[in-house]
Amino acid sequence: MPVFDYDPPERFVAGALGQPGARAFFLQARAEGRLTTVALEKLQVAALASRLDELLDEVLRRSGGAAHVPAMAPADLSDDAPLEAPLAEDFRVGTMALAWDPDTSQVVIEAQEVIDEEDLEAPEPAMLRVRISAGAARAFTQRALKVVAAGRPPCPLCAQPLDAGGHVCVRLNGYRGGEAAS
Repeated sequence: MPVFDYDPPERFVAGALGQPGARAFFLQARAEGRLTTVALEKLQVAALASRLDELLDEVLRRSGGAAHVPAMAPADLSDDAPLEAPLAEDFRVGTMALAWDPDTSQVVIEAQEVIDEEDLEAPEPAMLRVRISAGAARAFTQRALKVVAAGRPPCPLCAQPLDAGGHVCVRLNGYRGGEAAS
């Protein structure tokens, strides 16, 4: 099982390529001349960002404010640069895990390769493991939420993504202002 370990990375970001509605989402980690790029779903990026914020808020709460966890992303850790080229996918993410290491005051993020559970002879899945500071985790979350939000706008009625030509809204039962959707 190849483990792509970054402790800490020089850069760890979420990003997307393509047009809204047809974007591909990635995590990238870079350090010491190595670059690892893993593909994942938009919902996985959103869930990772949300859970990271929840984890950091909980660490701050449990420590009574003593933990070195910023409430917001430090401005000097902001990263709005594009994903790095060449964009070569190392693997597609299946499961992810988060942890707080109190000894180092770091967040540990693990993204494991999706596996075919029916293939009994499949090799061990690859894993990306990243250890980052609480400030870097807040900056990662801030960027990841921007990446997710940059997609198609949501329908004001059903919150499903709107395509350029609209969509069949379940709240309107397919009705489009005078004509039924076909």
